[in-house]
This record gives sequence, structure tokens and C-alpha cells, in this order.
Amino acid sequence: MNTTTLDYGIRPQGYRLPDATHAGAVRLHVRDLRRSVDYYTNVIGLRVLVQSGDTAALGAPGDDRPLVRLQARADLTPVPRRGVFGLYHFAILLPDRASLGRFVRHLAALGQPVGAADHLVSEALYLTDPDGLGIEVYVDRPRASWQHSNRELLMATDPLDLAAVAAAGNDEPWTGVPAGTTMGHVHLHVGDLEGARRFFHGALGLDLVVWRYPRALFFSAGGYHHHLGTNTWAAGPAASEGQARLLDWELLVPSAEDAAAAARSLTEAGYRAERDAEAWVAADPWGTRLVLRTP
Repeated sequence: MNTTTLDYGIRPQGYRLPDATHAGAVRLHVRDLRRSVDYYTNVIGLRVLVQSGDTAALGAPGDDRPLVRLQARADLTPVPRRGVFGLYHFAILLPDRASLGRFVRHLAALGQPVGAADHLVSEALYLTDPDGLGIEVYVDRPRASWQHSNRELLMATDPLDLAAVAAAGNDEPWTGVPAGTTMGHVHLHVGDLEGARRFFHGALGLDLVVWRYPRALFFSAGGYHHHLGTNTWAAGPAASEGQARLLDWELLVPSAEDAAAAARSLTEAGYRAERDAEAWVAADPWGTRLVLRTP
């Protein structure tokens, strides 16, 4: 079992995921594959790794591992504006602030609507894809600058100095996400925070790192600010099969033994985890599927 000691965060009482655990690909149900591929390549800046029939996988240069998988179905309806249980956003992590600065200017040149926030631990931009699915593109501040109080990591949603971020790009052109871009975290709408705490902290084995943020909890492995956010900001219910939605998201662990141990911890806590050909698959209490696999 992992024995790392941190100055912040609450460890689960039982099984704890390894420090090297991190978020992997998200799989999205979209209405129009061509439209979505165009958006994720030309606006977000991912590259197509493979495309066939009604599916596509996109990622970063120099890495054949997908960050976003798309599965299309022509009769889907967009995400309701009120929000549903499931995806709030997935978050693409750029390797440096200069890249985020170039992305800011790229979005401005496109006239693309964008939100922005300073989270103290990171600087973030927020977008919505053509089906209403939420996306964050962000950069971390150095971990040494993160602050904590009474074992809780300090995060906020403050205004972002967009001019300063844009200036960090040094007037260089945006040519798509750079090498080293990864999936930083996933943020979900859930039905209740105590249920989220039981599933993701008590059973799955993520550390709880932020718990006083309004109607939200944040979880991570290895002291990261969060690999998973959960909130009760949407009225629900869960997304239906006829809506654009998050089909599943990956949590990558170092070894097959780690994946099996996490699945066993979920099962012992009363949740269902099933083995498929390559991974363990479970669903949270609101039906969002989690895939536990190795890189």
C-alpha cells in the first residue's frame, strides 16, 4: 500500500491508489462525427490518431495514446442547459503557460466564446463543444506555490488575468496542442457529495484534498490538486442514452495488479466492478462509467 505522507489531504482508511495514478482518455457520445472532429482539431488543437466509421480517437503530438475518443450517433440531442449527472467537464493539461497564452490568442482570432478562471493552483479556460459537452484547457502553477490550510489544499475561482496569460505566449503562433499535453482531470456532476465521498474516496482509494469548496469535493492521487472533481451544481437526472454525454473516463494506474486491487476495493465496499479484455470497469452511483487500466 502507498505510504506517501503529505502536508495536505485526507487519506482513505482502507485501500489507497498509487501516487502515479492519473486521468486517461474520455469517451464522448456525439451527434456528428465530422463536426466534432473538426472542432477538436481546429479549435482545441488535438490531432486525429485514428478514424473509422462512426468513431475517432484524438491525442497530442508524439503520443499515440488517445485523450479524447468520439463515438457518433445521429439522433442524439445536446446536453440540457440545466446540466445532468455525469460530465461537467474534462480538462486538457498543457505543459506550460506559454502554450496556454498561444491558445488564448488562437481562441480570440476564431471569435470562440470562452470562460476563464484562476484556481490558485492552476490557470484555466473553459469551452463547450458542439454537443454542449464541457471542456477545460489549463496549465498548472508550480506545485511549490500551492497553499494549504488545516490539511485542505486551497483552491478558488478568481478572475484570470487573460492579458498576462496571452503575453506569456510571446507572440508565437498556435499550432495545436504541444507534445506533453495530457488529460489532467475529469469533473463530474453527481447527485450528492456524501455518495461521491464513499465511492471515490472510501472505495476507489483517492485522497480527498478539497472539501470546503461550495457544493463540491476534489480527489486526487500523489498530492495532485485533483484528478477528479465532483459537484452538486446540476439538478440531474443522469444523462439518457439519447443525449450527448460522457460514456466513460479512464483512471490509469501503474500495473495490472493495481487495477485489480482498486476493483477489489470497490467490490468489497458493495459496488460492482467487472473485468473486460483490457481493463476493470465500474459505474459510480449515478451511472457514469469508470475504466481502470494501465498506461
